[in-house]
Amino acid sequence: MHEPIPGADPGAASLAFGPVGQRLFRASKVSAIMGGLIFVAIVVMSIISIVGRKLFSAPVPGDVEMLQMAAAFASASFFAYCHLNGGDVKVDFFTAKASPATVHRLDAFGSLLVGLFGALITWRAAVGALAIKEAGETSMILGWPIWVAQVLMVPGFLLMALAGFYMVGFHWRMSAAQRGAKS
Repeated sequence: MHEPIPGADPGAASLAFGPVGQRLFRASKVSAIMGGLIFVAIVVMSIISIVGRKLFSAPVPGDVEMLQMAAAFASASFFAYCHLNGGDVKVDFFTAKASPATVHRLDAFGSLLVGLFGALITWRAAVGALAIKEAGETSMILGWPIWVAQVLMVPGFLLMALAGFYMVGFHWRMSAAQRGAKS
């Protein structure tokens, strides 16, 4: 995908986005920040539980369940921001000597795959959450409904799909601009 500029503000790449892309970028950034805060809370809770277990024989009840549920939501919240910033894992060995227009066309195809995969995961996570809700499945220790943790992943996956589809158009426009600049 497009390379972030070393030392530049991570949001600098988003300046080329249109108004829709800017809103998507802001929503993705908020989602990523929320995910980061959830991870910080998980770490704090884990430290409290570990210290409580070692010093007072009193861990936080259900700490592993809370960690699993919160980490699932938090992890899903980073994908869109990562994709919009060009932070995806890529292998540019084969495209190192390709023209910028070709690289943008390939990135558009990669973004299409991200969008399709995000849409698929969004759909399956939502359907799975409804099935778990219908079954009434709860966590073992705390008795929390598991469907809530699963449905909290849906917005992050939806943002990932939207980011992928938006970046298809972005890279396609960049490819056209590169070809037009050659003329």
